[in-house]
Amino acid sequence: MRIAIAGPGALGCLLAALLAPRLADSGHSLWLLDHQQERARFLNTQGIFYETDGNQQQQKITVCSEPQAIGPVDILCLTVKSHDLESCLRFCHPVITPQTLLVFMQNGIGHLDIKERVILPTTPAFAVSSEGATLLAPGHVRHAGRGETRIGFSGHPGEQQQQLLRNLADLLREAGLIVSLPDDILTHLWAKLFVNVGINPLTALFNCTNGQLLISCAARGRLKKLVREAEAVARAGGINVNADPVQAALAVCKSTARNISSMLQDRRRKRLTEIEAINGAVVKEGKRVGIATPFNEEVVEQIKEMERNYGQERQDTRNTTRTATE
Repeated sequence: MRIAIAGPGALGCLLAALLAPRLADSGHSLWLLDHQQERARFLNTQGIFYETDGNQQQQKITVCSEPQAIGPVDILCLTVKSHDLESCLRFCHPVITPQTLLVFMQNGIGHLDIKERVILPTTPAFAVSSEGATLLAPGHVRHAGRGETRIGFSGHPGEQQQQLLRNLADLLREAGLIVSLPDDILTHLWAKLFVNVGINPLTALFNCTNGQLLISCAARGRLKKLVREAEAVARAGGINVNADPVQAALAVCKSTARNISSMLQDRRRKRLTEIEAINGAVVKEGKRVGIATPFNEEVVEQIKEMERNYGQERQDTRNTTRTATE
């Protein structure tokens, strides 16, 4: 099989590092797609550093910034941020055919309407993963916590796409991941959303790890309100909610206490966050089903204000550094 992973971020590098040695041994081909030519050249030279439990391995992986040079692939896993998804699909167009299995691996639910925004040649699959991954530097990923990856279709795929998904699941299992193929992927996407809704924006605003949210009564109280709003929206929209979302979010805070959420990583790197795909999506869906979401609306505006202030934060940092060295 020919497999490509689009996006050399934390999840993309994690998957590439885990799959590369298994695919090479079994005669399959793997590419990591990167739209930045200089970074692609750097990663081709350096490889991917995979770190876990204090150990580090280096994997040589073919990184490509010109998809047309690869040609069609059997499976394309898209691991970029939600707000980069449409541009990523345009970039990856040369490798996509009606027979290609597309697997969307974004946070939140803002990407679920992708077929309404972009013409896709096939029914896509959606994945939700609780694997913890932190990008320490370009091509250097830390596997921060083990979890489970679920992949499924929200539409009606053909038999070829279903078989490709089963093949992908087998390869991921061989790479050491726990993988399941549920029929009700939307239920699992929302279950992950409940956790993201509470943890991601608050860790970014308070600049703290997941576990530190449990120490502050104020932070813990806000987390509960954010998650309860999302739960109400989900139930009103007909989503099956199997467990208590608040307790699930608090449990994740505890089990991943030292983890740095993806939104906090974005804040520290002064990057655009996925707030619209997470809390913003709850607000949007709430309006559709007639459920008020004042707490999520508030946190969306606070994160956007944080993003608007990135430039000022950089200036303040430069001024502080200059003063300290004068």
